Amino acid sequence: MLTNILTFFTRSFKSPQIRKKIVVTALALVVFRLAAHIPAAGIDRTSLQALFFGSPLLSLLDVFSGGTLANFSIMALGLTPYINASIILQLLTVVVPKLEELSKEGEYGQEKINQYTRILTVPFSVFQAFGMYALLTSQNIIAPLSPLAIVALITTMAAGTMLAIWIGELITEYGVGNGISFLIFAGIIARLPVSITRTLTTVRAEDLLYIGIFLAVAVIVVGLIVYVNEATRQVPIHYARRTGGMGQSSYLPLRVNQAGVIPIIFAVSLVLMPTMLSQFLSGVDNPQISQFAVQLSTLFQPSSPTYNLVYFLLVVAFTYFYTSIVFNPEKIAENLQKNGGFIPGTRPGPQTIKYLNYVLNRITAAGAVFLGLIAVLPAIVSTAIGIPSLVIGGTGILIVVAVLLEITRDIEAQLVMKRYESLLR
Repeated sequence: MLTNILTFFTRSFKSPQIRKKIVVTALALVVFRLAAHIPAAGIDRTSLQALFFGSPLLSLLDVFSGGTLANFSIMALGLTPYINASIILQLLTVVVPKLEELSKEGEYGQEKINQYTRILTVPFSVFQAFGMYALLTSQNIIAPLSPLAIVALITTMAAGTMLAIWIGELITEYGVGNGISFLIFAGIIARLPVSITRTLTTVRAEDLLYIGIFLAVAVIVVGLIVYVNEATRQVPIHYARRTGGMGQSSYLPLRVNQAGVIPIIFAVSLVLMPTMLSQFLSGVDNPQISQFAVQLSTLFQPSSPTYNLVYFLLVVAFTYFYTSIVFNPEKIAENLQKNGGFIPGTRPGPQTIKYLNYVLNRITAAGAVFLGLIAVLPAIVSTAIGIPSLVIGGTGILIVVAVLLEITRDIEAQLVMKRYESLLR
């Protein structure tokens, strides 16, 4: 196993193109981590970090900011506004005909949608920056600022978000893997030593057995994630016999988890909204609103049944939704028909589309339920063993494993392409 890993990295670094991409990714990551440690003005960082360490919700938000929120750096908002803008645009492509047409126009349409997403991120960043300022003011983490200082703080934080998006897109275009996912992955890895240290300092001697159980479950979960992410359903394809030749057979691989880690990111962004709302409403003078905020916060604690049920359902829903965007049975059926291909026992055209939808819905159901269960399982286990500091493990494991697999597949595909090109020469 170790020999295979070393061989893979050796082959990767021998390729000038892949080596260049790895270097670009590393440099972009260094810039991102340096910017993550440039603090915004007027913040008591000691009190802020104590607040984050004591709240599983805020710790989870820090994960999706790429590890910048607890430091309250100039990039404190991280990638959350961009993720929220992406969710809105993805939903609008279903209900707005012009956006739906644009999404079907290939690379040009995708670039326009990405441009709209970046534009929508700006007001989202401004709104979230002001909300974060209001939250920290209500918690006495920062003193009330003058209007000019508030504008300067919000502008700085919004600019930091756009810088993070730019770095992520640089990695996507010139580096390895999806840049946005990679920055979130890097934030989780950067926080890992702190999380381990904090967990070890709160663990008692009688908890060692429970930690062993949790680690065993984590190893099993990682193995299952790798298995499901690599699992495919191979649909047989037969190509009609051409003049003077023989018919050919092939397979159309349908991945069980077509959507990758995106459903988890989308689901967490939405499931945290009720608790964030309760944080803002808790400072209101109206006793009824304050009572409602307390109930909402209790209901959506990361260890509560309601939170985990909603989280599970959102993961399932977003898996179906995103799979329907990234995989188009109509286009696949059309391409098969143009190239003289067909599925044995199924007529080309509408029957092929119907069959592909049937297969896709079945394997997506398995993948969606699996992702949902893996997302909530570590929280359930950590609640059962009584170590709440491990609650965020499920989301972190999913993202880390999925991103590593995505990067590995990307590098492997480029190695195969290079080998193929060398054979043609």
